[in-house]
Amino acid sequence: MPHRDSSTPLYGIAVAAQLVDLPEATLRLFESKGLLTPARSDGGTRRYSDDDIDRLRRAAQLRDDGINIAGIARVLDLQDENADLQDRNADLRDALDEG
Repeated sequence: MPHRDSSTPLYGIAVAAQLVDLPEATLRLFESKGLLTPARSDGGTRRYSDDDIDRLRRAAQLRDDGINIAGIARVLDLQDENADLQDRNADLRDALDEG
């Protein structure tokens, strides 16, 4: 079985909507506003990854907290940037511990 990571597009929009407990229209809205960009099959069908599902859940929570779409986009981008920086810091610490 090939290796699968969290960025592998797996889910159609109906399944993704069920996983995040949102209407399909909300997923389309989030995409149209640039909150995420699901992969597309050769036939143009949206395919969502586990990373997309996580981002959708975070976006939905922020929306439920009363944040508008522009604010959600900014918060999600900052969260992702922070996670990347934390990963890089961990890698640097590991390299220092090995060296």
